[in-house]
Amino acid sequence: RAGIWGHSGGGYATAGAMFRYPDFFKVGVAQAGNHDNRNYEDDWGEKWQGLLDGNNYDNQANQLLAKNLKGKLLLAHGTTDSNVPPDNTLLVVNELIRANKDFDLLLLPNRGHGFANEPYMIRRRWDYFVRHLLGVEPPKDYEFPPPAPGR
Repeated sequence: RAGIWGHSGGGYATAGAMFRYPDFFKVGVAQAGNHDNRNYEDDWGEKWQGLLDGNNYDNQANQLLAKNLKGKLLLAHGTTDSNVPPDNTLLVVNELIRANKDFDLLLLPNRGHGFANEPYMIRRRWDYFVRHLLGVEPPKDYEFPPPAPGR
């Protein structure tokens, strides 16, 4: 019962892990992922894979592997994200639908790229793991305090 989560590049890695290792990862929360670097910044992927050109990005494009999903996946994205635009997540959503896969989607209105530490997102992420890894309903009566100023 392994779970994984990440934000931005970590959101990309989370979805990629769920699609590449579907028998290992059972639950994932992928936030603001740059799922296809043809649709983001080519230099971001090139830092990790070496110099690429437009013809060989397929091996890192998460939507091309979405059909492999077996576990529970929550995709989250801010609707006004100007760092990783929401259409990066929608590429994955489209392919999950095409493959008839169940998944969860959370779009956060008027949020940019930095929603990972918002109390609502923290609670949703923790609740997702409690439900799908522990197999119980999370408590209804807890709250996360807002982040400290300057964090």
